[in-house]
Parts: sequence; structure tokens; C-alpha cells
Amino acid sequence: MMGRNLAALGLVVALVAGAAARAQTQAPRTAAERFEQMTPAQKDALRAKLREFKAMPPAEQARIRANLQRWRQLPPEERERIRANLRELQRLPPAERQALRERVRELRKLDPEQRAELRQRIRQYLKENPERREQLLENMRRWREMSPEQRQEVRERLRERRRR
Repeated sequence: MMGRNLAALGLVVALVAGAAARAQTQAPRTAAERFEQMTPAQKDALRAKLREFKAMPPAEQARIRANLQRWRQLPPEERERIRANLRELQRLPPAERQALRERVRELRKLDPEQRAELRQRIRQYLKENPERREQLLENMRRWREMSPEQRQEVRERLRERRRR
């Protein structure tokens, strides 16, 4: 039980205080050191997250622990890429984030074989059509530069095309 609590505490500390700990010149190395350097408000928030974690079903706790273990095993470059993606997601307007989450939920409803097939088909298509890959990257860049109003206009035009 104590080991689980420490693992959960480590998970939450890493998520809640990770950025603050990295910002310090002498970053603490252990979860206990990070906890000691937190403000009382941060400690309270962490304790609340721990209570929330303990209230989860065991299967959900196991899923979170497995995700944390996978995260720890990622190379630093991959972790930074994921953090950058998260920062990009957080910059999106709430409506776009919600739409993206809904699309991800739809993809998750596919069975693993269908998802794998879809990924493979996309990779194959982009490999066979390098110019399309470059166009996709350029479109993504242009999309990021658009205002929310411009994005909405593009979405409406795409919806209209699909209806025809």
C-alpha cells in the first residue's frame, strides 16, 4: 500500500511540480525533495490529486502507472516533443481542443487492427507521395497561423464540399 502511495505521489509530483522543479537552478532529484520545495498551495493541490487517484478503480490506477512507466522510458527528445505538442494543444481555442478530443475519441473507438491499418495506409500514402507530405506540412503550418475566425471559415467550406 505504501509503495503504491509513493508511486502515485511520484506521478502527481512529476506532473504538478515538474515544470517548477526544472526552473530552479539546483533542481531536486527525488519526489520527496520536489515536494519539500513546493508551496503550501501546491502541496494541498498535490494531496487532492493523490486522493483523486486513490479513489479511482484499480484498473484505472494501473493504466496511469503503466503510462507513467512508459513516459519514464522515453528518450528525453521524445518527451520534449510530446511536451511541445501539449503546449500547442493548450494554445488552441477551447472549441478546437474539444473538436480535436472528439476526433481522438472517434479514432479510439476503432479496434486496434483498424487503427493500425489506418496508420499504415497514411504512412504508405505519404511515403509514395512525398509532395503530398510536403503539402500536408505546409497546410499545417498555414493552419497554425490562421485566426480562429479564419479556421472556422475553412471548416465551413470543407463541410460544404462534403455535402455536395
